[in-house]
Amino acid sequence: MRAYIEERKNEILAISPFADLNYERAYSATSLILMFFLFSFTGWIWEVLIHIIEDGMIINRGLLLGPWLPIYGTGGVLILMLLKRWRSQPLITMGLIMLLCGTVEYITSIGLEFFFGQRWWDYSDMLFNFQGRICLEGLLIFGIGGLFFIYLIAPKIDNLLQTVSQKAKMYLCVALSFLFVVDLIRSFLSPNMGFGITG
Repeated sequence: MRAYIEERKNEILAISPFADLNYERAYSATSLILMFFLFSFTGWIWEVLIHIIEDGMIINRGLLLGPWLPIYGTGGVLILMLLKRWRSQPLITMGLIMLLCGTVEYITSIGLEFFFGQRWWDYSDMLFNFQGRICLEGLLIFGIGGLFFIYLIAPKIDNLLQTVSQKAKMYLCVALSFLFVVDLIRSFLSPNMGFGITG
């Protein structure tokens, strides 16, 4: 009876839309680079939408001129690279995601303030914040979002990237990296500041 149930379970999983996820996979360098840019862009879209709702206007969020927030891309790539051994334990993984993302956000906040004398975010008015640099609500959002990223989004994106030739992915990585470095240099000389960006 147990063998029969196991066989039926495997048949259901085989036709499930999640059958090809294989979230335990290792990601190639090109996949990680392209996911960095994709999630940097997604983070930018997320924050722009928040300000459209809150302020009724489009605000180019972040230090950089381009439509990317590298803190999101960095967090996503670090989650995939550093937390692989805990992927079979979602609750532990969520806690580690919160710790990792909180650390990245805290260090980034200190670094930006040190170099530019400005804060690009301040959670001082939110419950359970630490020095206004990180807050529990944000960490919970990162934790839940990180789980979706590990178990669903990243495997689906990687499956899609595997249908693209390695040569095309390399060219795309080089082009995006070049644009990013140019934007980074320009933004260190003249950072994006002002209403809705810095406080």
